[in-house]
Amino acid sequence: MQLQLVVGAAVVRAGRVLAARRTAPASAAGRWEFPGGKVDPGETLEQALVREIGEELGVTVRLDRWLAGEQPIGAYVLRVALCVLEHGEPTPTEHDRLRWLAAGELDDVDWLDGDRPFLSELSAVLTTLET
Repeated sequence: MQLQLVVGAAVVRAGRVLAARRTAPASAAGRWEFPGGKVDPGETLEQALVREIGEELGVTVRLDRWLAGEQPIGAYVLRVALCVLEHGEPTPTEHDRLRWLAAGELDDVDWLDGDRPFLSELSAVLTTLET
């Protein structure tokens, strides 16, 4: 069985990353993630990332680079990209809360298990941006 690709955006601004709190499904409600979603047929990972963030947050992002690795989550496989906020102020449409987190605050929220493997590399990136 072919796994469905999903993309997440680690949107960075001023040395902080955007985290979004899920409302559904019930098993994920109240936990935090990198916003994003499924890659549609015929879409590149980058196209899907930009589209999903536009739909979920009403902003335009630019892909900087992909974080290392990918994470299987059931029938899906997650890739996460560092992104730069190009236009707009994030407004949640599918989440109930957004937070901008510095490197030292990444453990302050309850991340979804699939997003956790990306936090170490992201922390190192954020730390370099703070200095």
